[in-house]
Amino acid sequence: MRYELFVARRYLTARRKQAFISVITAISVLGIAIGVAALVIAIALITGFHADVQGKILGATSHIMVNDLSGEGLGDYVQVMNRIAAVPGVTSATPVVYSTVLLTGSAKTDGGILKGVDFALEAEAAPWLRRLEMGTIPGPAAGVQEEILLGRELAFKVGAGVGDVITVVTASSRLAPIGLFPKLRRFKVSGLFATGLYEFDSTTALLPLATAQKLFGLEDRVSYLQVRLDDIFAAGRLAERFKEILPPTAYVTTWMDLNRPLFSALKLEKTILFLTITLIVVVAALNIIATLILMVMEKTRDIGVLMAMGATPAEIRRIFFYQGAMIGTLGTALGTGLGLAWCWAANVFQLIRIPVDIYQISFVPFRLRFVDLALIVGVTLAISLVSTLFPSHRASRVDPAVALKYE
Repeated sequence: MRYELFVARRYLTARRKQAFISVITAISVLGIAIGVAALVIAIALITGFHADVQGKILGATSHIMVNDLSGEGLGDYVQVMNRIAAVPGVTSATPVVYSTVLLTGSAKTDGGILKGVDFALEAEAAPWLRRLEMGTIPGPAAGVQEEILLGRELAFKVGAGVGDVITVVTASSRLAPIGLFPKLRRFKVSGLFATGLYEFDSTTALLPLATAQKLFGLEDRVSYLQVRLDDIFAAGRLAERFKEILPPTAYVTTWMDLNRPLFSALKLEKTILFLTITLIVVVAALNIIATLILMVMEKTRDIGVLMAMGATPAEIRRIFFYQGAMIGTLGTALGTGLGLAWCWAANVFQLIRIPVDIYQISFVPFRLRFVDLALIVGVTLAISLVSTLFPSHRASRVDPAVALKYE
């Protein structure tokens, strides 16, 4: 062990005649620990919330949507799907027919979005469709009543369960003897699904693609194609690639375009939280400066003795640099441990619950990426080490003759 490190450790652990300095040292360690713990918890909260919301949104919707500019639906969509599926990085491309409708159950009538999908293709790309809350996926209507799949929250709102019959009123109309009359169709509820995204589960009903095409009068067309990717962050690049191979009447929208305000706000909030809470660490670092300055004043005679014995100014600087570094390291380690322990407990016991209809999740998840933890530890240690520069420089400039003159 270098003697500078040994002396620094002795100065920190010695308690005789240094009660006040020891209290300030403890406050410095505690201040840094609180700052680091607050940073870990805050960043883990924002990261977990961001990841959970993003996962639920992208689990229930597509990464890229291919629509038709005319608004009449995509024709020859099978050929377009094959072109898209051939692009490297594409996991799946599935057709969707959709429209807003009114659904009437035993309790009330509520608005929703009725989507027609190819369940065979959709189930491969959507895990939630393979594990329904109850019931089964609608099958082909072979002489029996056509079936529909409801989101769990939507079924609760209209008062429908598996086996019940609901009435769907579409926006399109048909000509009747008394004039134009809305299209009505009755469906049997075959099952309920839950994606975890409240907005989707409370508004969406699913039909087989052919049934929806017939209901909405789209025949051999679809409303849009939904595309899922291996890497969701490659959506922008692949969207540009799609534009080269799609018809001129098609346009492409990515998940980032649809959710840009939400994710931009979360990213900005994470940055602001990091900068704001870092001020706690800066305030704690001021205590390190005060502690070391008091230590230099207390140990002026010791410094003079060491320099008289041959210690160089650089070695004196290192003594107090190591002392401040140990305070910073101890506080950082303690704060990191406290922060990680809180995140673990909050996840296991779901300590912070929030309204699911507002935030799309029922409790606040805490997830800390290694790069974020490394950044927190690195910034804290850097602030702690910088705070030692002035006191250690002051200690190295002590004149041994003056320090020993009156001893």
